[in-house]
Amino acid sequence: MSFVEKLAYYLSFPFARNALIVGVLVALCSSLLGVTLVLKRFSFIGDGLSHVAFGGIALAAVLNLTNNLPLVLVVTTLSAVLLLRMGQNAKIKGDAAIAMISVSCLAIGYLLMNVFSTSANISGDVCSTLFGSTSILTLDKTDVWICIVLSAAVVAVFVLCYHKIFAVTFDETFARATGVNAELYNLLIAVVVAVVIVLAMNLVGSLLISALVIFPALSAMRLFRSFLAVTVCSAVLSVCCAVLGMLVSIAAGTPVGSTIVAADLAAFGLCFAAGKVKTAARG
Repeated sequence: MSFVEKLAYYLSFPFARNALIVGVLVALCSSLLGVTLVLKRFSFIGDGLSHVAFGGIALAAVLNLTNNLPLVLVVTTLSAVLLLRMGQNAKIKGDAAIAMISVSCLAIGYLLMNVFSTSANISGDVCSTLFGSTSILTLDKTDVWICIVLSAAVVAVFVLCYHKIFAVTFDETFARATGVNAELYNLLIAVVVAVVIVLAMNLVGSLLISALVIFPALSAMRLFRSFLAVTVCSAVLSVCCAVLGMLVSIAAGTPVGSTIVAADLAAFGLCFAAGKVKTAARG
């Protein structure tokens, strides 16, 4: 069976189509916030919150919750708010706050899974959570609809608050001077990032989420300079890499998360080279 025939065969099943839908939505949402996080030099909040989400998943496993999404979403959102507040504390800078909370949640989560878990394969469970698992290929209609609703909310918030997010991203002091409630929009960004992190957990795993958020933004910045152009390019690149990575993963049997990140890395390399050629042509 050729690669195309194998791909067509797998795509005839609902589980593959569900995975593609969720993958596209998660990639789109991640890319929208990625540009803002990179420009605000707060890229590692994705990494920090992904570790928090790991702790939430471990807690849900200990409590034997059938659906861990509500608990993980609440824990990650509260941590995002806490990170924002601690980052504004003169005694605890933003990067130190992220490191402190993320490492603590990662360690406590692993401790809980070892002490209280009834699973016979703790190492396998931890590895799947950190690097992504085949759970993205076992999504049912309820999971897909939850992802659609949350993704629609993220996109709606970004579109409706685009100008305010733009102002807070580039010059927070000037935004405050013009009457923009910078604290409110920073809080909104943190909460939306938390939602995106939770959505992306099943797709790429907690350790690879930062790549999904940051790589498309960095790639787009190699080609464009305006905020709108970078955001649109980032979204297109992110969705294309997610689709390519998932198709290759389904057909070739490679890990979903790692394959998507590899596609993002390849796209960054191409954009970096294209940016160099573009700069040389101008010079």
